[in-house]
Amino acid sequence: LAERLPHSVFLGGSSWSYPGWAGHVWAKPYAEARLARKGLAAYGKHPLLRAVGIDRTHYRSLASHEFAQFATQVPEPFRFVVKAHEDLTLWRFPDRERYGARRGQGNPRFLDPELAFETVVGPARSGLGDKLGAILFEFAPQELGRPREFARDLDAFLAALPTDVTYAIELRNRELLTADYSAVLASRDVCHVFNVHPRMPDLPSQRRVVAPGPRTIVRWLVARGMTYEETGTRFAPFDRFHREDANERSRIAELLTEAVTAGREGIATINNNAEGCAPLSIAALATSLVAAQ
Repeated sequence: LAERLPHSVFLGGSSWSYPGWAGHVWAKPYAEARLARKGLAAYGKHPLLRAVGIDRTHYRSLASHEFAQFATQVPEPFRFVVKAHEDLTLWRFPDRERYGARRGQGNPRFLDPELAFETVVGPARSGLGDKLGAILFEFAPQELGRPREFARDLDAFLAALPTDVTYAIELRNRELLTADYSAVLASRDVCHVFNVHPRMPDLPSQRRVVAPGPRTIVRWLVARGMTYEETGTRFAPFDRFHREDANERSRIAELLTEAVTAGREGIATINNNAEGCAPLSIAALATSLVAAQ
């Protein structure tokens, strides 16, 4: 199946440290801590797993040598989707205990290009090299002002970043998905992340508003009509399908097929919370892609 996939398509999980993948990726259910440290090399040997998300960088910055260690554990070709630190994408820090003295306060470094370069762009570019698929800026659900003002601020931010890196923007506020937003991404050659999330329109609706960008990037995050908390409780330990969604899978396959036809790379990462077990979702998506050729 992997041999029949287009070489420009990269499929993978949102992360790799799940004991429940025993029998699908691992020989046995290793401890999560061990998989976090050593599982990537085994993950990279799976013929269908040619991409992965690095989400830990949303909360803790990594040095270039740490990214380089990831890169050495996987073969060529491979793509990492690296999430930028949340300090860049929160206009105001949520009123939660983990933010300490900053909780509920405005964020002075929101969309700060200098911080972006220091915390993620420079280290990821240096450490991952050609295996860097994209740096992803995820804007959690929040009050971000008028859509036109958000697009203007985003444009100024992107204009100040190095141009030799692929950037991707993931929205969680559907009202920000506008023609202004689409125009900014097109002018800066930046990707929109087509994401399956309850707060966002469906994938065809997103595609009607915005073009993919230099790469087609898709993230299937959670089952439609359910929350992360619900799926996390019901789907754990993520060892089997719990809620198959052939319709959503078909929509993702259409976006990736469009990318192949246009000569773009297509990168899709799938969360366990989508159908219950990311490796099984990836295999089913690969089957759909091959059938569509």
